[in-house]
Amino acid sequence: MRFDEAYSGKVFILSRQNHEKADVILYGMPMDWTVSFRPGSRFGPNRIREASIGLEEYSPYLDRHLEEVNYFDAGDIPLPFGNAERSLEMIKAYVRKILAKGKFPLGLGGEHLVSWPILEAMFEKYPDLAVIHIDAHADLRIEYEGEELSHSTPIRKVCEKFGAENVYSFGIRSGMREEFQYAKESGMYMAKFEVVEPLRKVLPTLLHRPIYVTIDIDVLDPAYAPGTGTAEAGGITSKELLEAIHLIAKSGVSIVGADLVEVAPVYDPTEKTAIAASKFIREILLGWVK
Repeated sequence: MRFDEAYSGKVFILSRQNHEKADVILYGMPMDWTVSFRPGSRFGPNRIREASIGLEEYSPYLDRHLEEVNYFDAGDIPLPFGNAERSLEMIKAYVRKILAKGKFPLGLGGEHLVSWPILEAMFEKYPDLAVIHIDAHADLRIEYEGEELSHSTPIRKVCEKFGAENVYSFGIRSGMREEFQYAKESGMYMAKFEVVEPLRKVLPTLLHRPIYVTIDIDVLDPAYAPGTGTAEAGGITSKELLEAIHLIAKSGVSIVGADLVEVAPVYDPTEKTAIAASKFIREILLGWVK
């Protein structure tokens, strides 16, 4: 599927009808083939779109309206169920096409492994890319129960292939002892438990670099986002994640792409997780796209 093909499903609120004039391509990656606890994030992208219908189109935080941003919701990549390797290949090829058109890729997951092929494509275009990773989990495992293609491994893959010094993780509160040891020794940056204040200190050092941001919804405490596959107590609030998004928006850094992953709506009958995720996407569109 190309991102310029007709899409008849639900789209994010105020999505444009013409991909050629769009600055942003919004796309879904309905994959949860490698999750280690609870599946269901493959239904996340469409639920985020559905929840967006309840959003106001104006952001009082940024004093901007969605009419001011040209974005095109291309729908979901038709990933082959259960085939992780082929799915990752398709995601990378898809993002390469978006980048070749000079557009901003904004992905909806799906499990966190989907960020790995995106980042491979991003590093091809931006060799000096910095990665901001906001998550409850370190995602620094080499493998999980013998499987190297796992949602617990994408940040380790980035560190090993593109350099740990290019990775900045925030909000981390879960992982193996070996993962935290690796973070200390590898040269990556890791802020445990908190997001906003460490981010405030790091952003000025990244002013002259292209940046990709990957956000796992489970960085939020389960009180704010119970609809995720691996919920982790002790997280930040929705207000704090909004503050982080706005801090990035107002810092002057150059964001060249982003994703938000791990929304699993089946575990949240209140829909607060999808509603929060759709608001975060609105603020990303209004704040990060120049």
